[in-house]
Amino acid sequence: MAWFKRSKENISTNEPKKELSDGNWFKCPDCSEMIHKKTIESNFYICTHCGHHFRIGSEEYFKLLLDENSFRETDKKIRSIDPLEFEDTKPYKKRIEDTIKNTDLYDAIRTGTGKINSIDVVIGCMDFAFIGGSMGSVVGEKISRAIDKAIKTKYPLILISSSGGARMMEGAISLMQLVKTSSKLAKLNTEKIPYISILTNPTTGGSTASFSMLGDLNIAEPKALIAFAGPRVVKQATGKDLPPGFQKSEFLLEHGFIDLIVNRKDMKDKLTQLLKLLQN
Repeated sequence: MAWFKRSKENISTNEPKKELSDGNWFKCPDCSEMIHKKTIESNFYICTHCGHHFRIGSEEYFKLLLDENSFRETDKKIRSIDPLEFEDTKPYKKRIEDTIKNTDLYDAIRTGTGKINSIDVVIGCMDFAFIGGSMGSVVGEKISRAIDKAIKTKYPLILISSSGGARMMEGAISLMQLVKTSSKLAKLNTEKIPYISILTNPTTGGSTASFSMLGDLNIAEPKALIAFAGPRVVKQATGKDLPPGFQKSEFLLEHGFIDLIVNRKDMKDKLTQLLKLLQN
């Protein structure tokens, strides 16, 4: 029996717009400059004119951070099921199938082990291209297993967030992942194993309310949106104008919510420095 079925298409579930096109030229959303694909790839997917950090996926991030051929993926083919038989503009089961086909991903996070300048780490990276990087049962399970791997191997844990929040199609099950990941990280802390959280644009909703903000060190990319509810929702709720740069990395650093802002091209070197300090 279907628990939820809508007669009207009153929930917008369109796939998020890509920042990077499939052609050879990209238009920067900040400064509107046209940049060639090879130029932006060689510049760590950062605009050469204004420094805008284009949204990238796990494949690109692993290549930027990890030593060549060191990544070993774990729990690759875990897939979400449809416990609520949810349907909005299309059945959730169909949405999952289509997204897997279009992205070659099985869910919104990939996890595994790798090396950062010869330092062993357990690492996970979210993919915004998979239903907006939404946090469902698979995301929570894979993060939990990554934490177990870090405890078993004594490797530091690094999680890279890019998320629009909890996955509404899984209802309360998606919300339970906040508790699941937070309690697992408490065990990691008990074992004195370092956890570094990297926050990219955007990191919002349930991810921000759980694992994304619980790092021993929380590092953000420049100008990343980091929030529980977005600025538009906050403004509607409060009826007040928001401060300049509200909920961007720089605002959060100034108010003590994050520890560092690191340019993507410097991220591997900075992680190496921090991991050596933490290991000592």
